[in-house]
Amino acid sequence: MGLGDHLRQQLAAKALKRQLDRVSDGGDARRAPPSATTHAAGDPRSWFEAMPQYQQVRIIREMGEKLRVESPFFRVHEGVAGATTHIGGREYLNYANYNYLGLAGDPVVSARAKDAIDRYGTSASASRMVAGERPVQRELERGLASFYETDDCVVFVSGHATNVTVIGSLFGPGDLVVHDALAHNSIVQGAQLSGAKRLSFPHNDWRALDALLARARREYRHVLVAIEGLYSMDGDLPDLARFVEIKQRYGAFLMVDEAHSLGVLGENGKGIREHCGVRSADVDLWMGTLSKVLAGCGGFIAGCQPLIDILRHLAPGFLYSVGLSPVLAAASLAALERLQAEPQRIATLRERGLQFLTQARDAGLNTGTSEGYAVVPVITGSSLKAAQWANALFDEGINVQPIFYPAVEEKAARLRFFICSTHEPEQIERTIAALVRLAR
Repeated sequence: MGLGDHLRQQLAAKALKRQLDRVSDGGDARRAPPSATTHAAGDPRSWFEAMPQYQQVRIIREMGEKLRVESPFFRVHEGVAGATTHIGGREYLNYANYNYLGLAGDPVVSARAKDAIDRYGTSASASRMVAGERPVQRELERGLASFYETDDCVVFVSGHATNVTVIGSLFGPGDLVVHDALAHNSIVQGAQLSGAKRLSFPHNDWRALDALLARARREYRHVLVAIEGLYSMDGDLPDLARFVEIKQRYGAFLMVDEAHSLGVLGENGKGIREHCGVRSADVDLWMGTLSKVLAGCGGFIAGCQPLIDILRHLAPGFLYSVGLSPVLAAASLAALERLQAEPQRIATLRERGLQFLTQARDAGLNTGTSEGYAVVPVITGSSLKAAQWANALFDEGINVQPIFYPAVEEKAARLRFFICSTHEPEQIERTIAALVRLAR
């Protein structure tokens, strides 16, 4: 790439960021909302087009067209996606899914799902409180409660909705929700919608959390500290024992989102608590998803019986939602059993993740703070470069998703690699070699 091209790209990236910032701040649209008269004279299409949210989509699309960068999003996968996938009739190495242990598409898991279809059909067809309760849902909940060594567990139809509805059900005005600055959107949304005061602390900085609670704890009735077991953008993890100490010191609840750490961390896949040597009872709310190593779709909370009773009877996302599909419950239960019966999958995942991290760093690639547990970013420092690298790798038969502004800071734009236990060493070597060629 010539100096002129590089300069044009830098200028384009800065222009894109300025436009997105202007739209995110609201611009004229938020300061002067259309009047009822204007709406009466217009049509709904134009109202949507005038919204800042649509302007953000339009700006990104137009900038991509101007720079001739094909969108890497919404590509159609034509079969089971794991270490490889098929897109447009071609096989690709795949780093864009979190089928970490290769259980989505596993014959045993699929057979259990098919059996559930034959027995229960494809939907629970009702809220579980009304008529949507099926034996396999409770079997999954009991299995997860046993796995987490808790009194009970409750499953929800969506991982994102789990955090939103659980935080909103338990906390409200007069309470404080404090979370890691890089916590998942679902935690942030749950805190915002709850009506509780929301504060954040710098990523993984338990000392900053300690100082924050020393200042603010006495002002609130209940305090929730929300962190993740493995952060899906950076591939790093918290010092859980320190967070447990702090929550105990200030009489706070501790919630750990194990969406990406369940089945990934710990010799037996028991997550961050096994990795850090922390008792299950030291965490008040264990949250997880069914869509990663558990090969289904949904979310869950494991904890003490009073907590689960509250959620099962009062959480809107459970009470007013259809019950988890028996098909998905059966698949996740089978995956949980496979996870516990085959710890070699976890060991292999660890080997592959460390291989990717070590070879990437040895090649001079910027992998940030990743510790090599299934998630390894390669930071490009530019949204445009991240998109270009993703497309160049796609042309070479490697599928990986770029993450760019505003999802992360512009200087932190990256390619995010999800590593699976089913990736072969040679596939990782090929991928690192392709990245090195791009970085020259």
